[in-house]
This record gives sequence, C-alpha cells and structure tokens, in this order.
Amino acid sequence: MQTVETLNEGLKRAYTVTITSKDIDARVDKEVLAIAPQVRMPGFRAGKVPANLVKKMHGESLQRDALNNSIQESIQKLIADQKLRPAMQPSVELDEGFEFGKDAEIKVALEVLPEIAAPSVDGLKLERLTVEVADAQVDEAAGRIASQQGALEEHAASHKAKDGDTLKIDFVGKVDGEAFEGGSAEGVNLKIGAGQFIPGFEEQLTGVKKGEEKTITVTFPEDYGAEHLAGKEATFDITVQSILNADKPKVDEEFAKSLGLEGLDKLKELLKGQIEQEHNGLTRTYMKRKLLDQLAASHDFDVPPSMVEAEFAQIWQQLQHEATHEEDPAAAIAEMEAEKDDYRALAVRRVRLGLLLSEIGQANGVVVNDQEMNRLIMQAAQQYGPQDRERFVQYVRQDPMAAAQLRAPLYEDKVVDFLFEKAEVTDRAVTKEELEAAIEAEDGDLKPHVHGPDCGHDHHDEKPKAKKAAPKKKAEAEDAPAEAAAEEAPVKKAAPKKAAAKKDEAVAEEDAAAEEKPKKKAAPKKAAAKAE
Repeated sequence: MQTVETLNEGLKRAYTVTITSKDIDARVDKEVLAIAPQVRMPGFRAGKVPANLVKKMHGESLQRDALNNSIQESIQKLIADQKLRPAMQPSVELDEGFEFGKDAEIKVALEVLPEIAAPSVDGLKLERLTVEVADAQVDEAAGRIASQQGALEEHAASHKAKDGDTLKIDFVGKVDGEAFEGGSAEGVNLKIGAGQFIPGFEEQLTGVKKGEEKTITVTFPEDYGAEHLAGKEATFDITVQSILNADKPKVDEEFAKSLGLEGLDKLKELLKGQIEQEHNGLTRTYMKRKLLDQLAASHDFDVPPSMVEAEFAQIWQQLQHEATHEEDPAAAIAEMEAEKDDYRALAVRRVRLGLLLSEIGQANGVVVNDQEMNRLIMQAAQQYGPQDRERFVQYVRQDPMAAAQLRAPLYEDKVVDFLFEKAEVTDRAVTKEELEAAIEAEDGDLKPHVHGPDCGHDHHDEKPKAKKAAPKKKAEAEDAPAEAAAEEAPVKKAAPKKAAAKKDEAVAEEDAAAEEKPKKKAAPKKAAAKAE
C-alpha cells in the first residue's frame, strides 16, 4: 500500500492510497484455498476441485470481496499510521477507471478532531439551588391520588351539572342535518372541564339535569384528525342519562392501607421522596447550565465543519417541525430564517462543548463499565418485541457506532457528575417557583453535543425551540450533550463508493429503511366519534 497526503489544512485531511493488483490477487488466491474444500463440482470428489476451476466459478465474487477487504484494511492502516482521530466517517472513493487486474487507487477525505489542550477542571464554582419539600405539597399530592381513587355517585335528579361533574350521555352528531359515521354513542361519560371533547362541547352542558334533552352546535377544529369533519359546523342531539360526582375519599390510615401501604406515614414518605426527586432534577438542570457556561467561556478552539453541519441540520429540522405547528407557520419560518446565523452559532457551541466534555472524560478516566453497558442494552431492548429483542442486542454488541450512541447519555452524565465533584459548590435555599424561574431565565437552547470518533449523532433530547414555540416543558429544559464521546471506539468500516456491492446491513439499518406506511385517518377527537 502506498499513501500520499494531498491535503492538510486546518482539520481537513485528504490522501490518495494505492493498493497493488498483486495484493488483491494474493487475497483472491488465499480465499480460493480457503473455500476449495467445500466446493463441489461434477466429476470431482468433494474437496478435490482444482483451484483454477474454483477461481473460474467464483472469481468475480472473490475479487469484489478482496477489493472491499483491501480498501477497509487500508483505511484502518492509514488512520493508525497517521495517528488520525476522525471527526466523522471518512469519505472513500474508488477511481472510476479501475479494472480488476490493475492497481486500485482510492481517495480518502476526512476531518479530524482538534487537539485540545488538557482542560483544567480546577477553579469551577457552582451554586446549588435547593428546595425544601413542604408538608402542604405532600398533602396536595395525596389529595390528587384520593381524587383519582374516588367512586362516582349519582346526584339527585334536581341537580344542575357544574364544572367537575361527570355526565353519562347519549348523543347523535349531525353535519348539514345528516348523522355522520362515528358521531353517535350511548352511555358515554363526559367530565365537564376535563377538555375531553372538542372545544365548546362540554361548556354547553353546564346546567343540564338528569333526563334532559339538548341540542348543541359546535365547530370542529381546522386541524381535526378526520378530514371530512375538519372545520365543519355540527350539531349534537344529547340525552343526559345521569349526573355523577366523584366521592373523594378521606386521606387517612384506611385510605393509605387501601393502596397496599403500611399506613399514612408510609404514603407521605413515598410522596415526599417523589417530590424531592423532582426538585433534585431541577437543581441539577440549573447547575449543569452554569457548569457548561463556565466551560464555554474558558475554552475556544476550531471545530470540524462537518460536525457543525450535522448538528445544525438536527437543530434546523427540529425548528422546521415546530414551525409547522404554529398558528402562522410562514411567519415562524421567516423568523427562523432571520435568525439562522444564531442557530448556526448554537451548533458550533454544542459541538465545541461536546468535544471538551469528551476530552475531560478521557483525560480523567471516566468510563461506562461493562455492567453499566449491559444494563443500557437490556433497557433499550425492551422497546422491541420478543423476537427482535435478541437481534437488537447482537446488533449493538457487534456495531461500535450503535454501542457508542447508546452509551453516550450515561457517559455524559458521568462526566458532568465528575465535574460537580471537582467544583466548589455553595448551597442556597429557594422556592420551587424561584428555581423554575432561574432555569427559564437561562438560554435553554445552548446544549452541547458531546462528540467523538464514535458519535452516532442521534440527538436524543436536544430540543431547540423557535421563539414563537410553546414554552419548554421543565423535563426538557436540561442541557444535555446529545452524545458523549466516551472511550474512543474504532471507526465504523465505510463501504467505498463505486466499489464492490454492499453486503446486507445489520437489522437496525434494515428496519430504518422500511417504507413509511400511510397513516389511518384519526377518529374525531374524544368527542363526537367514538366514546373514549
């Protein structure tokens, strides 16, 4: 193998690699000898078919395999000899004029990870905002459980329905005076104020009594799931069978025991633990934001453009998806376009912080051990059916890229925890509202993407929001590097362009390539269609 470097600018590298025909032919001959004992041909005893006939029968296939294997090994050797740390999969092209029997010339182009000076983890200062769990919060949580456990009791016939009551009704829906399919039902429970049915439906039933018949008029939303009803005005002939009210049980020892617990103290202990866990999650979110801000302010280095483009593509795709759900999609997209440079800067920050966290983790021996990895694999496998579960496990164990993608979130958490331990942390007690306000005041979109040579770019929980989008859910607010660059895994073998035919990919790639099936039309939303 002969290697010539053709480009070395910044983080970009390019090489021309020549593989001699002698090397390819030697691989073919070696493979012929390996398979000859299994080849059968009329007129020859098993295993006695001459090598030249074996080559004649299977030569084309053997040549393709030999070429592919030579290219893959050459790339791996190039990376090892040049001590390269690829940022993304190398681009590999086989010379268009290649013919078997001649030397193969391939062009390899890639971007490498930047050399980052050993990051200092000293001098970090963080504030930990803590929230005390109040007794009132525990009592409120217990009350919510009691409300869910309450039995429905029928009101007197003279009772007028009010907010919170549950009505048992029959209804017939009509459009232009004609009943429509799925618009009729009997014995349906409807809770006033729960928002189960289309807008305007529940509100018009306030004040009705048992046995009353009433016709209401509503308009289906423009984005209604059933196209033949979207935006249409409809009437519903309603008969009230009964009006029910939840009899909320008293939160006491007996109630706690009815839940299978030892008593009321145990119930409150469990609820307090759940609330503390929620508060701790918010506290971690705030600390993590501040940590990443400090790291970003103290480190600046070039990042691979291909990684930035991949990150930006993910951000842009998310924003475009959200824009389609805005009241004015065109205006939302126009605003996005006006701020495109800001989002690209966001991608740069994420990549830079991701590389930095990766470097910190590797420099300080942060690893995801085998036991932790096995647990991750088994947890992820649960999303598949029994027949596919084992195939998924095998796929992850055999594919370094898939394993790295699965390992990334846990590795990220371990690096962050390591930095928390190194930081000087001061505590300050606040209310939950103050903590949430502090989180909202931060720029929740500046989330790093922890990259490495094994990064699979599956941005698991990064959700940048366009300014006109709905406010972030608290659970989505955490700054989470999308992939931890963890321990450097081998670069996945890339099939060369215009080379031999590709072999079947792993099961996960087969599933991903399946053609998307058309969706069924949604039934009318929890209202005049089918009873939920």
